[in-house]
Amino acid sequence: MNIFSRFMDIINANMNALLDKAEDPEKMLRMMIQEMEDTLIELKSSCASAMAESAKLERNIKEAKEAEERWEKRAILAVSKGKEDLAREALSEKLLSRKDADRFSRLLDENRNTISEARKDISALEDKLSESKARFRILKEKEERAKNERKARESMKKDTEAKFREMEGKLDRMNAFEDIEKDREFEDLERSDEIEKELEELRKRVENR
Repeated sequence: MNIFSRFMDIINANMNALLDKAEDPEKMLRMMIQEMEDTLIELKSSCASAMAESAKLERNIKEAKEAEERWEKRAILAVSKGKEDLAREALSEKLLSRKDADRFSRLLDENRNTISEARKDISALEDKLSESKARFRILKEKEERAKNERKARESMKKDTEAKFREMEGKLDRMNAFEDIEKDREFEDLERSDEIEKELEELRKRVENR
C-alpha cells in the first residue's frame, strides 16, 4: 500500500467504530498512532523531496534564462560580423533555452501545487494524530479504572474486524511530472519561423546602429 493510500485510510477511518470493535482498544489505538507517526514521517520526507526539487527547478530556470541571454548576444555579434549562418545557430540555441525555461516553469508550478497539497495532508494527519494521542490518554485512564472488568472481557471471542481498508489507487503526487511529447516535424517548422523573425529583428537592430 503506498503512502497516499495509507494516508486516506487513516483519515477516513472511523476511530470510534474501530475501537468499539477491538478486543484491546488500547493496543489498537497504540498501533494506529504508530501507523500515523510512520506515515507522517513519510509524508514529510516526500514534501521535503518536493521542496528540494523546486529549488532545483528554480536553478534550472535561472540557468536557462542566462543561456537565452548569452545566445542572443552571440547572435548579435554574428550578425554584426556578417555571419548569418552562425547567427541562425545562435538563435536556435536561444529558442531552445527559452523553451527549457518555460518547461521548467511549468514543472515548478506543478511541484508547488504538490507541495501545497502535501502540507495540507501533513496538517490533517497531525490533527488526527493529536486527537488519537488525546484519546489514548483518556483510554489509559479509563482502562486503569476498569482493570478488573477488562480482564473479565478478555475471555470473550476476539473481534478483529477493525482493519484499515486497503485502497487500490496508486496516486503519486511527489512524481507529478508529465513527459512533454513533441512533434519534431512541426516543432522544426515553428522554430525555423521564429528564427527568421528573430534574425530579421537582429538585422534591423544592427542596421540601425
